[in-house]
Amino acid sequence: MFNKGILLLLALIYSCAAHDTSMLPEAYVDAAQRSTHTNNWAVLVDASRFWFNYRHVANVLSIYRSVKRLGIPDSQIILMIADDMACNARNPRPGQVYNNANQHINVYGDDVEVDYRGYEVTVENFVRLLTGRTQNGTARSKKLLSDAGSNVLIYLTGHGGDGFLKFQDSEEITSQELADGIQQMWEKKRYNELFFMVDTCQAASLYEKFTSPNVLAVASSLVGEDSLSHHVDASIGVYMIDRYTYYALEFLEKVQPFSKRTIGEFLQVCPKRVCISTVGVRKDLYRRDPHKVPITDFFGAIRPTHVSTDRINVTLANEEDFVNAVANVRPKKQFKIVMEPQFTAAFLK
Repeated sequence: MFNKGILLLLALIYSCAAHDTSMLPEAYVDAAQRSTHTNNWAVLVDASRFWFNYRHVANVLSIYRSVKRLGIPDSQIILMIADDMACNARNPRPGQVYNNANQHINVYGDDVEVDYRGYEVTVENFVRLLTGRTQNGTARSKKLLSDAGSNVLIYLTGHGGDGFLKFQDSEEITSQELADGIQQMWEKKRYNELFFMVDTCQAASLYEKFTSPNVLAVASSLVGEDSLSHHVDASIGVYMIDRYTYYALEFLEKVQPFSKRTIGEFLQVCPKRVCISTVGVRKDLYRRDPHKVPITDFFGAIRPTHVSTDRINVTLANEEDFVNAVANVRPKKQFKIVMEPQFTAAFLK
């Protein structure tokens, strides 16, 4: 029988090998860097009310539009908006919300599905959503039905401070409550990997207490710093969008569903010279190299597909014949998904 010293030595060697990829075959390392997730979910939250916080609603609707364009369906997006700016009495353009003064794209659109609206956007409902403890009678569309194979994007915007984010100007969620909620998600196998993205003042304080595995986090400002808005629309008298989200969208607008752009590139989208605040990143809990992670692992929902314009015989004798027939088909032309850009080229200059 092995004595305790030998067992301890073997455990140490195994631990070192697991963390030092230089000891592993190259093919194994490459495989470890690929995602094993099977589905994508997005939880997008605007926690602010009142007309002067118009930019926060524009922030969340812009991210919502981006993840839909890249493939995440409404059935796997939970959208929480604390105030209905589209129907606000001060809005001179009823039913419309814009993220830039050029008013190029109405990000509210005709197909926005808001799951939690107005006073439904509370700390309790947000925590219940993350942990799967929704109340009896909650509609299926209001539930985060993620599992151990899910990559989950959580985006928060609003007013915050050191260790908290305000909801509705009446309550706060603390960094400890966020950490506890994500820990419960991990223990209940509600995510494979989680990308936490927050645009608020002192945003980095919100991820300081995270301890759960496979979590990557980015924040628009460090502790002690404010996150600033980008520009104002004088015709309606409010700021249109926040700086960090603006530059994040500028990057996302150039991403196509099969893009090779990476999360590592995305983490660098807003240098201090344009953001004014310092973007914070936390990746010590994340097992993969962000520069080898496609951005569509979180902002899209792509499946390997073969597009064909030719006829395929689906009445073949067996499965092997069918697979061979599909393999021999070549598409006659390339297909590309095209959506109207949120920003005009002139506006981005």
